[in-house]
Amino acid sequence: MKVWINGRSPGRIDWRDRGLQYGDGLFETMRVHEGAVRLLDWHLERLYASCIRLTLTPPDEVRLRGEIRRAARRRKDAVLKLVLTRGVGERGYRPTGRERTTRIVSLWPAPARAPGEPAAPIRVRICRTRLGRNEALAGMKTLNRLESVLARAEWSDPRIAEGLMLDHDGHLVCGTMSNLFLRRGKTLSTPLLDHCGIAGVMRRFVFAQADSLGLRTVERRVRLEDLRVAEEVFMSNAVAGLMTVGLIIDGRTRIRPPECDAARRLRGLLESQ
Repeated sequence: MKVWINGRSPGRIDWRDRGLQYGDGLFETMRVHEGAVRLLDWHLERLYASCIRLTLTPPDEVRLRGEIRRAARRRKDAVLKLVLTRGVGERGYRPTGRERTTRIVSLWPAPARAPGEPAAPIRVRICRTRLGRNEALAGMKTLNRLESVLARAEWSDPRIAEGLMLDHDGHLVCGTMSNLFLRRGKTLSTPLLDHCGIAGVMRRFVFAQADSLGLRTVERRVRLEDLRVAEEVFMSNAVAGLMTVGLIIDGRTRIRPPECDAARRLRGLLESQ
């Protein structure tokens, strides 16, 4: 693993940094493929849009792109994580407006493939931890991820790849690290993210490609009952791509979506990028 802080390696983090003190910042987790970041423009669009929403001073884009590209060229296949904090500040929640953002770029080995077929269906479970409602933060990838931390700590079975999270109204929102899609016929549904959850870059890729596959995308409230009637369920994530769900575990209930066609075709389009 290699790390650059404000473009320097090795670098140091000031203990007064608001990202450390309050989780005041954003992050992007990106897949490096053939020495370049996949869907980089979309990652940066989300980052800069979130900077505006958080009134966080954005980094110079030319400099940031250069740092990302230089890091990505070091490995053919890897995971690149960018953390952007508001920077060093005074004690107390209120930012002064004089802070200078901190950039942390880290390069990690790509995750090992699961045994067998690379696109083998995954197992997921329903998490007990619920997502809180906060429209001010909905859709953004902030450093505040304790709900996902608590949800992911619920299981240790390596056969379970992901957990599905609900809000306090009982609606499915997302996975601990991914977005959720359900297909029935030609309709591809995904949960609305106006109250909570992260609008993932791979989720955007699915929206962009669905029409070419003859699929109609719908954002709506999704309940557990919808999983039982779905013909296909899959998860999307910038690092893992598109993951077909073969088994959903909800206590003693087992749901086995029968099909995988849409996710398979979307994976083919992704690999051709």
